[in-house]
Amino acid sequence: MRDRIKVNSKTEKPVAVVRSRVALQQQVRAWKAAGETVGFVPTMGALHAGHLSLVEKAKENASRTITSIFVNPAQFAPGEDFETYPRREEADLALLSGAGCDLVYLPTVAEMYPDGSVTDVRVNGMSDLLDGIYRPHFFYGVATVVARLFLHAQPDVAVFGEKDYQQLQVIRRMVRDLGFPIRIIGGETRRDADGLAQSSRNLYLSAEERRAAGAMFAALHRASVRLSQGALPSAVRAEAEAHLLRSGFRSVDYIALVDPDTLAALPDDAPMPAGIARLLGAAWLGRTRLIDNLSVTR
Repeated sequence: MRDRIKVNSKTEKPVAVVRSRVALQQQVRAWKAAGETVGFVPTMGALHAGHLSLVEKAKENASRTITSIFVNPAQFAPGEDFETYPRREEADLALLSGAGCDLVYLPTVAEMYPDGSVTDVRVNGMSDLLDGIYRPHFFYGVATVVARLFLHAQPDVAVFGEKDYQQLQVIRRMVRDLGFPIRIIGGETRRDADGLAQSSRNLYLSAEERRAAGAMFAALHRASVRLSQGALPSAVRAEAEAHLLRSGFRSVDYIALVDPDTLAALPDDAPMPAGIARLLGAAWLGRTRLIDNLSVTR
């Protein structure tokens, strides 16, 4: 498919759309030759205000901004929602145009994974904790596609949402270990009025489930306050899990207090040590798996 220009009729500001690595790198080279810097926001589309806040942060840290939209098959296991994952290209392009994004990269699967491709990127250890226990394929697929996107876009800065905190830390570790000359920035989680972290998968929630979904933030927030006051993590976790189940969640994968850099679990049977930790949770509401996290200071 040919590269093209989309125009948001409301703003009349065009956003360039490219689908090939060659076209993308041609533009990036031109920008850098002119002394400009490039900020990059990788996404899987179905964009919301949280994504747009990442674009804004990229604009604050670079003179040009690229957003990619690619539903990555490598991070979906058989039976997960790859086929049904929301795809809204036209609406996404309109949002990015209005947000002042300079270029949108829409690669095909063949562009990202050329025929015969066998090379993966694995961030061992960190990828196997928390979500990695329940989705053991996931972070290997994420690291592989992000490494490839970095090579395609060659950004100076890349922005990832803190809502996917484990992903952010995995990418930071990959960049450090492989020596990518890219500064990784975390973007603050955007929330609805009831505290629910904005996510493309929230579109799966029924009206009844959406009313119950705010319990995820409520449970983690109460837990963070209790931890900061010296409550035992084991007791706090049990309280948070019970609150979610009472609120209509069908199961809880984990509530975990971890080191914010390494994601290593902190002791369950002693109060949180002085400093900063991260509290993460994942639970199922109907067929939708919600994740969230909060910083905790004591």
